[in-house]
Amino acid sequence: MLETARYEAGRRVRGSVVLSIAVSCYSGFIIWYFTVLEGVAIEDVFEDLPPALLEAFGVQDLATIEGFLGAQIYNFVWLLGLGLYFAYVAGGTIANDIESERMDLLLSFPISRSRLIAEKCLSLFVPLVVVNVVVGTVIYLFASFVGESIDPLHLLLVHLLSLPYLLVCVGIGLVCSVVADRAAIAERAAVGVVFVLYLVESVVGGADEYDWIQYFSPTHYYEPTPLLIDGTYDLIDSGILLVSFVGLLLLSQILFHRRDI
Repeated sequence: MLETARYEAGRRVRGSVVLSIAVSCYSGFIIWYFTVLEGVAIEDVFEDLPPALLEAFGVQDLATIEGFLGAQIYNFVWLLGLGLYFAYVAGGTIANDIESERMDLLLSFPISRSRLIAEKCLSLFVPLVVVNVVVGTVIYLFASFVGESIDPLHLLLVHLLSLPYLLVCVGIGLVCSVVADRAAIAERAAVGVVFVLYLVESVVGGADEYDWIQYFSPTHYYEPTPLLIDGTYDLIDSGILLVSFVGLLLLSQILFHRRDI
């Protein structure tokens, strides 16, 4: 059972470790930089920016470590950086095997196409869990080391509730992976879709006449800065993201069933 998932998960361990180390190092630098800026009116730098850009940058109470981390790490590294990363990785899951003709061998075994996609998707939980656990732990410990206090429950919620958002990015990548003929096209398409959706929420969604369009972006349903500062969250938003992920996963399975390999 789950032989494909175990095999694919094993292949992702090294990349998960490298990703976690890279994000942890950047997070450590940001925390150190916050201590260097102590006493500096950071918010004055952003006061002339339009409200839409302030919202896009996640600028909220930069005088606190929570607000600074929200703007410098979670609104870019998590929302944009990791969103693009998981969309890109998921975009190559099926398309790579089709392009290399490895898919013919996989489908010769007693495994359905739906199960194959599900198990490949399941293997992506390795980097999803590893990066959240490792980076979250590093941020909390390093902040404590430099004398800053972060509510551990708020930090836990930031990482836990990021999973539904990142899963939606994975779902977008899977749909692109079963549609495109080449892995490079699928990966770029997935990255492009996630990036456009990020811009839709961050820029276009700030205009009153286009306010409705923000509901199509997954970033609308995950706001890490207020969650990190005061623990504000809505489980309905997480539920919407999970339903969206399931819908994208089912769509990728349907499209893969209809595709001629």
